[in-house]
Amino acid sequence: MKIVHIETLISRGAFPDSREWKRIRKHLHQAIKAIDWPIGSGWRFSIFPESGKKRGKGNGVTPIKRELIAELTRYGWKPEDRLDLTAVHQPGKLDAVFYSKQGPIAFEWETGNISSSHRALNKMALGLLKAKLTAGILVVPSRPLYQYLTDRIGNFAELAPYTDLWKSVPCEFGLLEILVIEHDATSMKVPRIPKGTDGRARG
Repeated sequence: MKIVHIETLISRGAFPDSREWKRIRKHLHQAIKAIDWPIGSGWRFSIFPESGKKRGKGNGVTPIKRELIAELTRYGWKPEDRLDLTAVHQPGKLDAVFYSKQGPIAFEWETGNISSSHRALNKMALGLLKAKLTAGILVVPSRPLYQYLTDRIGNFAELAPYTDLWKSVPCEFGLLEILVIEHDATSMKVPRIPKGTDGRARG
């Protein structure tokens, strides 16, 4: 899997330049780049090039998310963790959390629709605003990858017009990033990635 773009929305205070974050980021990027398809094929992600616009067509994302979360767990991340981000109406669980010396780092891997991507970023931005998070990372597909996945899945092209909103969050400390991922190759010889149900989107 390739990381083709990093959109930094918030980078304030000492943490983004710290040795600890550089180490955590290195492990996170290594885990993403290690995602392969078919699973076990080894450091190369090949996708079946079929549009996901029609029901039953295209590729899901949940199986590769599971592989990534398993890899992050080996680096010390806590899967499906919940943080106290507000006093009331707690947001849902985060896909994974790493408890750094400077505070919690949240990770979300998009498997739902574009509304889910907005909620994920809002949740992490709120955590930074309330000084309950040190960093938040959202992973979404690029436009070239998006076309082969579940229709209307969250993607960077549809988030891009709103980035100025998250960049304006008035926090003094922390990091908020969007990582944009893409396949290494297309192949008619690989199986489709199975779809599962995740909210309204079938991922």
